[in-house]
Amino acid sequence: MPLATGNDSYGTLVCTRRTPSFTRLDTHVCILLAERAASHIRQAREHEQVSGLIAKLQSALRVEPGRPHPNLDVAMRYRPAGQSALVGGDWCETVRLHFGRTLLVVGDVMGHGLEAAVDMTAYRSALRYTASADLPPHRVLRQLDDIASSEPDRRPATCLIARIDPAREQVALASAGHLPPAVVDTHGRTSLLAVPVGPPLGTGLGGYQSHTHRLDPSQTLVLFTDGLVERRGEDIDQSLHRLTELTFATAASPEQVLDTLLTGLGTDHPEDDVAVLAARIRARTHGTEPTQH
Repeated sequence: MPLATGNDSYGTLVCTRRTPSFTRLDTHVCILLAERAASHIRQAREHEQVSGLIAKLQSALRVEPGRPHPNLDVAMRYRPAGQSALVGGDWCETVRLHFGRTLLVVGDVMGHGLEAAVDMTAYRSALRYTASADLPPHRVLRQLDDIASSEPDRRPATCLIARIDPAREQVALASAGHLPPAVVDTHGRTSLLAVPVGPPLGTGLGGYQSHTHRLDPSQTLVLFTDGLVERRGEDIDQSLHRLTELTFATAASPEQVLDTLLTGLGTDHPEDDVAVLAARIRARTHGTEPTQH
């Protein structure tokens, strides 16, 4: 019996047995099996073609973050949820500013897959354009919110912005519905920084604020999306507490901090996309002036 649907043929189904002879019912059953098999083969091939196209589109949407100033050591990691997606709505970004400052950003677009990745790219493009004006973090969020809310099809997103000033050893933070950043001190202890939280981007509500903290070269700042800590059925406060209970090697590099984070929080098979960024100010040698651009 042919394995065929419409004008497409996928081969032949051959059924044999010694005895007894095939009855009329046996023949109808075999014909039905051949029709079902052909239908499943067609669907599998179409799924493979679509998956291939999505993979190519997702690869095209992956944008490499910019490079921070050389006075800052930065490490980043991204892990998609599941096994099939290459990229979703979580992202990290770095933008060079004047006078040796660097803008660090993490964002999380609602949803997963290709649609979230498309909106993620739009948010990143808008961020790079807005950041070029060298605005404080809360005003960058306000501009991004205005842009996103003017496009009705744009998905909402959370976002956390950190503007690091190595010369002053300060970090200015602003949040659009995002989880707070963590700081790992020189002894390997972890704590969370207080940040005023405004509404997610795309709501058009505004109301963002910046808050400044001290950040010296012995500390590592960690920005992350909720996929790093959140677990199904667990309260978010408990999830963040698990993060603060982690200890790190003394004077661990940003790369080592991320290794410990991802291992300690069990992100081999995350339930949600994970984007995480770690940054540390490089200690200046005597007589070295901050880079200016």
